[in-house]
Amino acid sequence: MLQVPFIRENKALIIERLAIKNVDATTMIDSVIALDEERRALQTRLDNTLAESNSISKEIGELFKSGQAEKANTLKVKTTSLKETSKQLTEDLNTTSNDLKALLFQIPNIPHASVPAGASEEDNEEIYKEGAIPKLHEGALPHWELAKKYDIIDFELGNKITGAGFPVYKGKGARLQRALISYFLDKNIAAGYTEYQLPHLINEASGIGTGQLPDKEGQMYHVTEDNLYLIPTAEVPGTNIFRDALLNEADLPIGITGYTPCFRREAGSYGAHVRGLNRLHQFDKVEIIRVEHPDNSYNALDGMVEHVKEILRELKLPYRILRLCGGDVSFASALTYDFEVFSTAQDRWLEISSISNFETFQANRLKLRYKNNNGKNELAHTLNGSSLALPRVLAGILENCQTEKGIVIPEVLVPYTGFSVIG
Repeated sequence: MLQVPFIRENKALIIERLAIKNVDATTMIDSVIALDEERRALQTRLDNTLAESNSISKEIGELFKSGQAEKANTLKVKTTSLKETSKQLTEDLNTTSNDLKALLFQIPNIPHASVPAGASEEDNEEIYKEGAIPKLHEGALPHWELAKKYDIIDFELGNKITGAGFPVYKGKGARLQRALISYFLDKNIAAGYTEYQLPHLINEASGIGTGQLPDKEGQMYHVTEDNLYLIPTAEVPGTNIFRDALLNEADLPIGITGYTPCFRREAGSYGAHVRGLNRLHQFDKVEIIRVEHPDNSYNALDGMVEHVKEILRELKLPYRILRLCGGDVSFASALTYDFEVFSTAQDRWLEISSISNFETFQANRLKLRYKNNNGKNELAHTLNGSSLALPRVLAGILENCQTEKGIVIPEVLVPYTGFSVIG
């Protein structure tokens, strides 16, 4: 959430930058400024009314002490009127403050200066590519056919138990899935991240804190009786660890990692591009989250990118990095890099990670602050990234590592799987 003083001081800049996200924010920004002026005027009137009421109350006390009861009773009538006025002003102030907050929730984060203009994922910028695309043998299969051939993932069984988008991993498929989770966590821990086991359900305040609510509530599974939500990513419970926190500058940076299942309704997702593991309602992901000093957050973002690069090098998967354009970057993000693995069998790129800097946008919602060396409270910067999302990594391994004799497991995973070939 953008801060009101920042909006007041940077109106033209915000409107210009949000146009990169294809958002015409003029009306919203003007309304924020108008509501803030109304709020401040109401607060001033309320403060003055309360001050006058308090002053008269003291005067009444003195009058009674000095035996001037008639004059004191006359003033009591005025205090009654002032109390009614202050009550109405308080109600008006609360209404205006709530209207202002609701409007602020609708305004996206402004994109970083490096975010290119664009309407959709077609306009994202490729900034890096690494790894040779393998040449597969004749008759190579997409991962959903390989899963059936080697009996390692059962999509039909998942459909029977729950519905489409909830696969069942079996045998070596389940062990490979578990191996990837352990490998990702070990890499993250070795890089200085502290492992957390996080809840899989969140309350409404947590969803608001990281920007999923009210923006994406239609994409989240809602447990209506308890008003809880199944997490769309570990980012949400992980970042909310720091909600309402006041840190010391010396505490920064903070890095955490965690594995969770993720749940997304993915409403309206149909077609060949969502077959198999390409898009699921439940999937596993290992996340990295950072709380950073504002002066260091973009260095930290670059470090997260390099960290994921190292993982993909060890897996020997061909990948590329995209800088997302304004039309594709998320509501809360200032700058996002997407990693994509090339699926040789499908002849297409598959997104496997998004790494984002939210600057102070989430921290303002979360009230996540640190006390700087001068004793002043400042908003921290938050970042997060997939390290990594499993379904498409697994799809990339199955498809790119297939041979006529079976699927060769990347060497770095063999100590975790206990086998080197699925065949």
